[in-house]
Amino acid sequence: MQTFISDMSGKSFPSSEKVHCRNVSKNILELVRKDHPHVTPKSHLAVSELNEYRQKYLEHLFAREIGELTEMEKMVLEKLKEHETLTDKLDGGDNPANLSYGQRLADKIATFGGSWTFIIMFLVFILVWMGINIYWLANRAFDPYPFILLNLILSCLAALQAPVIMMSQNRQEEKDRQRAKNDYMINLKSELEVRILHEKIDHLILHQQQDMMEIQQTQLEMLNEVNQALKKIAGSTNNHKHTNGDPA
Repeated sequence: MQTFISDMSGKSFPSSEKVHCRNVSKNILELVRKDHPHVTPKSHLAVSELNEYRQKYLEHLFAREIGELTEMEKMVLEKLKEHETLTDKLDGGDNPANLSYGQRLADKIATFGGSWTFIIMFLVFILVWMGINIYWLANRAFDPYPFILLNLILSCLAALQAPVIMMSQNRQEEKDRQRAKNDYMINLKSELEVRILHEKIDHLILHQQQDMMEIQQTQLEMLNEVNQALKKIAGSTNNHKHTNGDPA
């Protein structure tokens, strides 16, 4: 396997990783020259070395655009550097194993309290209560009209149900914030990957242009050699004719 020596680190790398510095973007080359001043536009680097400085460039870019990087953005950059997926590392906040018993109970009560099942059951309970005290027990009713005990039960139920619903709403807000944070991290990673793809495409285009120029240069050299060979053949033919006395 053919290898080359990197002008940046002096280490040996496969020739497939060889990158000419003139094919590297100006901003990344400036970062490289800060740590390795001896690197020039005529030097050669390895792709693995160049990727580290692409990572640093992205960090500097986002630090300049959005200020100091948060833990979320650092995690996105780390996953991007390690070529790992991000979605399986995100916590959506919906895993029941991460919730306490009180939180699960609050969610169930809020879900049941906001359903038609609860409304119908509660209406049936009120009608049965009123029917028992008005018609069945008559003068022996335990809660005669105007149903003071029933009003007390309804007031207690409303007093307890309100904080439970608020607890569930707070939980829902936490889940919404977590989903928004996850969406931001995924979008940020997608933007970084798009920028890296642009860098790679630019590198490929420049590399292809360099190969085409080398091929054209080789073809020109071959044409010059053929032209010189033809001139030599023509010169030797003319000399041979003059030597034989041929006036032509």
